[in-house]
Amino acid sequence: MFNRSVVSISLAIALASFSTAYAQEGGHWWSGDWYLKVGVSGFSAPKFEGASSNEFKFSPLISVGRQGTGPRFSSRNDNPSFALVDNGGFRAGVVGRYVPQRDQDDDSDLRGLKKVKWGAEVGGFAEVYPTDWLRARAEVRQGIRSHDGLVADVALDAFTDIAPDLQLSGGPRATFATSGYFHSYYGVNDAQSAASGLKPYDPSGGIQSYGAGTALTWNATENLSTSAFAEYKRLAGPAADSSLVREKGSKNQFLIGVSASYKFNFTLN
Repeated sequence: MFNRSVVSISLAIALASFSTAYAQEGGHWWSGDWYLKVGVSGFSAPKFEGASSNEFKFSPLISVGRQGTGPRFSSRNDNPSFALVDNGGFRAGVVGRYVPQRDQDDDSDLRGLKKVKWGAEVGGFAEVYPTDWLRARAEVRQGIRSHDGLVADVALDAFTDIAPDLQLSGGPRATFATSGYFHSYYGVNDAQSAASGLKPYDPSGGIQSYGAGTALTWNATENLSTSAFAEYKRLAGPAADSSLVREKGSKNQFLIGVSASYKFNFTLN
């Protein structure tokens, strides 16, 4: 409850500050040139976090923000976001993520474990471009319904044009979380231990994974882009120590897929 309150208060302050700044300039906070980017990605990924086998999945790609004059880079790892501040070299705003349910229908290795309900994660993001070929981005999100923990993703991506319409990018990633998240996805209580055969496990907070990803993006038109990508992450900390991972899963998680997105440009007065 405290974590959720902190996130809500922070977002309220950010919105209030943003609106006040524009009011002082004689305009509305929504006035100006905007973009909406929508798309979808299809990829082969682990059946669940920590699984030893993969399956094919789909995921939406959504981003809304102000048109900027500086460099613009996006990754499939970016969750749907709304930029409240965007001056080209720095962007910050609100971010959200839909969390699907997880139960034994996803994989027989989950039999006997508690069902994780569908839900969401909401919070804020910030990204900075220290150079015109490098972006650093961080997201902090509070779980709602599916878990009650905080999750933080950090990523550093270098990107370069290897042809006029072809961009190569990649860099390291890491995820951290509090105990509320780990209890939902990696914890095993006594009753679940008896039903699943896994050893009891009571996780704390810490790092969830680290790894790297790369993508090759083709800008087919000014607004339409497609991408092929691959990622590897190694489960660490409380995730790697879970009996679910040690006895039935794998610390090594691989992902490969393709995506397509289209950007709509519009102006609000």
